[in-house]
Amino acid sequence: MKSTIAVQRGARLKNRTSFGQSVRHSLTMAYRGLLKIRRTPEQLFDVTLQPIIFTLMFTYIFGGAISGDVISYLPVIIPGILVQTVITTSIVTGVQLREDMDKGVFDRFKSLPIARIAPLAGALLADTIRYTIATVLTFSMGYIMGYHPDGGLGHVAIAALLVIFCSWAISWIFAFFGVIARTASSVQGISMLVLFPLTFLSNAFVPTNTMPNWLQWFVNINPISHLVTAVRDLANSGTVGWDLGISLIGAAAIVAVFAPITVRAYMRRT
Repeated sequence: MKSTIAVQRGARLKNRTSFGQSVRHSLTMAYRGLLKIRRTPEQLFDVTLQPIIFTLMFTYIFGGAISGDVISYLPVIIPGILVQTVITTSIVTGVQLREDMDKGVFDRFKSLPIARIAPLAGALLADTIRYTIATVLTFSMGYIMGYHPDGGLGHVAIAALLVIFCSWAISWIFAFFGVIARTASSVQGISMLVLFPLTFLSNAFVPTNTMPNWLQWFVNINPISHLVTAVRDLANSGTVGWDLGISLIGAAAIVAVFAPITVRAYMRRT
């Protein structure tokens, strides 16, 4: 009886929450996500080990064949590895969201006087820390191997922010999968099925002109290719091309489409 009253009281308070309160509640839930990472640091293995392993593996395997030597290949592969690693990391958002819902964590949040959207928004915000870690490690690993971007530190920072923003936007897609899917494993399976063709059938690892003609048309319209090119332009030469605009417009379109339907599905499920 007491728990029922508490839930009803929490629901009434949630209906009264203002925008400012919703933001504060979301930031609090984001802090909760950071605490989870601190208590279980193995959650960061994918954003700490993957950039290092992938950078070393792809650079020394493909560097000589594609660019003649490792140093010449670094300006090509570092932006590609960065985009591939950070975008893939966004899958974790949907997987962890589904796990929390399966464990009843979100059911317990119903009894708290917080905005209903706060747990979802907090999870998405907390994951930007993961993207930042992967971004810093990828650029740092490249620098250790001899990658010195000619665009300068300022343009490298802009490129990093671009990748983080686009990954956050894509995480809304996987958050939607996390809300509607039945299990966490199905979220991961669906997400990898979507991302793997997009990341590997792009210009992230090899120049587009080395591919068959029938494949080049897909690579040229692939949004991952536009993001990789934008990062290369910023980091390697300090220039801003139309690929940057396409990436930002695409990210904004994803948020405009998937944020409302994800929130709607989340409200129905919780």
